[in-house]
Amino acid sequence: MEEVADIVIVGAGIADLTTSLGLHRLGIRSLVLESSEALRITGFALTTYSNAWRALDALGFGHSLRQKHQLLERIVITSTVSGEPPSERSLKSKGKHGEGEIRCVRRKLLLEELERELPSGTIRYSSKVVSIEDESGHLKLVHLADGTVIKTKVLIGCDGVNSVVSKWLGFKPPSFTGRSAIRGYTEFKGSHGFEPKFMRFFGKGTLSGLIPCDDQTVYWFFTWSPSSQDKELGDNPAKMKQFVLSKCHDLPDRIKAVIENTLLDSIISSPLRYRRPWELLWGNISKGNVCVAGDALHPMTPDIGQGGCELWRMASFWPGASLKP
Repeated sequence: MEEVADIVIVGAGIADLTTSLGLHRLGIRSLVLESSEALRITGFALTTYSNAWRALDALGFGHSLRQKHQLLERIVITSTVSGEPPSERSLKSKGKHGEGEIRCVRRKLLLEELERELPSGTIRYSSKVVSIEDESGHLKLVHLADGTVIKTKVLIGCDGVNSVVSKWLGFKPPSFTGRSAIRGYTEFKGSHGFEPKFMRFFGKGTLSGLIPCDDQTVYWFFTWSPSSQDKELGDNPAKMKQFVLSKCHDLPDRIKAVIENTLLDSIISSPLRYRRPWELLWGNISKGNVCVAGDALHPMTPDIGQGGCELWRMASFWPGASLKP
């Protein structure tokens, strides 16, 4: 079966839906193809900085997300081995674009807001792209796993680190940083009692952190350089939890309690990958009517603190968006 769509966007993540919504605000319809059966919420939460909030305001729902997430006031960095007092600084200091604004946003809520703002039928789930083919002229044929072929004038790949579109453009697979991350979130029945602070702990080759999202939800992460023995963790959340607890025995008891109380379906592990800068400089970011964005273009490690926040770049080229870098 063959279909026709003027603009096809592969993937339904942050960059994908932001791009589609930006086009929709300009009166341009697009078709978003998502391989999974529903919105993907892998990662659970992301630290969202000022530039991302300007993008969310341009999209029109920054205010509603602010009401659901705490404003983080300070960051506290603690060495678990030196014995020195924690280092603490404000996250609300003013810069040339105004006062800083950092919140830990639940990925599910962000994606649901984006989905809700799009016209019905924009996202087509269970639509896995398997190959791309040139057609006569400048059109592209997008082949799906179910046999459907979609003919399109413009193809935008936002399909993550294993992007089919970036592969078609000639990019190499993203490189492994040598570090992996285990992430999770915990929902409390009442208030969790944590102050609006970003707490980071480092020592013995590990980096971990805890960030409150709202009054009842806390997001946490743990990164380390895995050895061959760590392969047994696999996709087993119970083993992941015990592994983190075994490595975090120097953390405060209330931090360890958060990890201990995390439900197993709220824990994931993934290798951290990135694309080398020179591959972007020398690679084909676009070719004719095909381009890539988001993790398909520039996967980044979470310690940069800008992975999800790069969605503002998708908004910054919209006419009238008035976003500043």
